[in-house]
Amino acid sequence: MLSNGHTEASGVIFHIMRFSLHDGPGIRTAVFFKGCPLSCWWCHNPESQSFSPEVLYSVDRCRLCGDCAAICPHGAIERTGERMTVTGDGQLCATCAAACTAACGAEARSVAGRTMTVTEIVAEIERDVVFFDESGGGVTFTGGEPFAQPELLEALLHACRARRIHTTIETCGAAARESVLRIGGLADLILYDLKILDPARHRQYTGGPNRNILENLEALVAAGRPVTVRIPVVPGVNDGATDVRAACDYLAPLGLTRVDLLPYHRAGAEKYQRLGREYRLERTAPPPAAAMAAIAAEMEAVGIPVKIAG
Repeated sequence: MLSNGHTEASGVIFHIMRFSLHDGPGIRTAVFFKGCPLSCWWCHNPESQSFSPEVLYSVDRCRLCGDCAAICPHGAIERTGERMTVTGDGQLCATCAAACTAACGAEARSVAGRTMTVTEIVAEIERDVVFFDESGGGVTFTGGEPFAQPELLEALLHACRARRIHTTIETCGAAARESVLRIGGLADLILYDLKILDPARHRQYTGGPNRNILENLEALVAAGRPVTVRIPVVPGVNDGATDVRAACDYLAPLGLTRVDLLPYHRAGAEKYQRLGREYRLERTAPPPAAAMAAIAAEMEAVGIPVKIAG
């Protein structure tokens, strides 16, 4: 409770990463919001998709001691072969205080997601202000989807603006237009993910439609917001000739100042195992440098300013 009698904004955050170099200009602190309306097959933060806290389990760390099972308030953990598994409704983990993670001396269990207030988050951000000042950096609100927790995002943007901290929002664009335009207008930069132009294939690989995503991007550009489009290049998903041509035809008229191509990587694949979920791109390899260069060249030929992320 604040001194004026109002309740302080809070939300679920699953990670705060200091000294990030890939989420906007300079050295940045990345604040990861939990919860996303999409579930992209290549998502390297699968723990970001659910809006509830989740327990991750590393079988290679587990000593099979049974301490987690003994303390579980739901009696929902049991030994199955060489691992301790959650039985029954896995959503039970979202309703308890994750006592099993505290009981695990081997640190085989960890919880992703905890409720934090604006004051708590800003205190973490301010630890790195000296690095922001020296490098032209700041804070990036990412996820998950920051616009899915609009009250928290707006309060954080106001707090950072008051402290003259550069702010960036990384978004998939699947959010209410009013929130995207109004709250997005408080940020110094918006990193906007553009995945697949074909509506049916977008729904297949992300779990959601893309019409509102495209309309929100167009609205941001029309409003003069500082937007950098980011395209994750996923072999076999959106790197075909038809996909690249569609991206060129769509992006060229927007007059963007920058488009980033992000090569697919497998950095988050292990997390799916820890969540007990299938990684659906198990056989997909990162795109070759030559393939990335060819896509960039095709976009540059129609006047799109492109950078390949390294």
